[in-house]
Amino acid sequence: MTHPFLDLPPLGAAHFASIEDRVARLLRTEQDVVIMQGEALLPLEGAIRGTAGPGTTALNVITGPYGQTFGNWLRDCGATVIDLAVPFHTAVTAGQIREAFAEHPAIDFVSLVHAEAATGNTNPVAEIGEVVREHGALFYLDAVASIGAEPVLPDAWGVDLCVIGAQKAMGGPAGVSAVSVSSRAWARMAANPLAPRRSYLSLLDWKERWIDGGRKALLHAPAQLEMLALEACVERIEAVGLDAVMARHAAAAAATRAGASALGGGLEPYVYEAVDAAPVATTLRAPSGVDASELVARAMESDPAVPLAAGGGALAKEMIRVNHYGVDATRGAVRASLSALGAALASKGLSVDVEGALRVAEDSWR
Repeated sequence: MTHPFLDLPPLGAAHFASIEDRVARLLRTEQDVVIMQGEALLPLEGAIRGTAGPGTTALNVITGPYGQTFGNWLRDCGATVIDLAVPFHTAVTAGQIREAFAEHPAIDFVSLVHAEAATGNTNPVAEIGEVVREHGALFYLDAVASIGAEPVLPDAWGVDLCVIGAQKAMGGPAGVSAVSVSSRAWARMAANPLAPRRSYLSLLDWKERWIDGGRKALLHAPAQLEMLALEACVERIEAVGLDAVMARHAAAAAATRAGASALGGGLEPYVYEAVDAAPVATTLRAPSGVDASELVARAMESDPAVPLAAGGGALAKEMIRVNHYGVDATRGAVRASLSALGAALASKGLSVDVEGALRVAEDSWR
């Protein structure tokens, strides 16, 4: 008995390298791209541990929970960490980054999340990159949620370490991820005695044994099904065009934000300004006195497939996420989400206008 998932020929080095090349084209980068065999936390942690150490002074920008995680990793490495935390309902500005450099001129590493799907905000990376370049610091970017939903341009923005994952806006698998690495970042790793080596976290192992060897022999058996799924995902984006995929996410975000505002019942956007709102997912603030997690549970009773979730951790009581990414960046998913939220709010005795919200959402789709 055969099975199409279990009886595939081995994924060879040439095929693996060709998938890396397609990811590089997606990022429009000339930097080395390494596809790592695990979820994006693998290269996110590996890149920090490879480049940071006791001599590092890091500016760690916190606009959501992942920024907090990066600060913890940097401290584990012995780095001096300056946290720049902004409220989760907004975004950091290039001016705030510039002020941090003025106050702490020793900063030589900046860590930033592009879009925080968990909080619904997105940061102006292009403008921030200009400031980071002026000061010669290494620039580390988590673009896991933003890739496919908005432009991600490591070369143009001066990003030295750009980590992406396919499981959100790209509509692909979660089991593999990628990182683009600049020559400056490779040099920083090579000079770091604490950079992981002979380790699953090691980017240097990929550099020395894979890239420097001409990409002829893989380090270990690849995650074949996930690699093929990533290839199919990139092929699908290439077929319709990356700009079209990003436009669909932007339209879903605009329609969701406008429709939620028109729905009533006390529901309102969590991120105050539309310019700061991420196109990958829209976060909403639950009405006063209403538990967000309970509201989401009620909304999903009639349709468990609707792309809704409560905020994580301390945000569970106040935040609702509409995860309109990947296959759910559609009019249908937005309409279903608004309808389900409207029904749940009405069940709480709150006054809502579902039909009006759907009309506004449709008019706002662009």
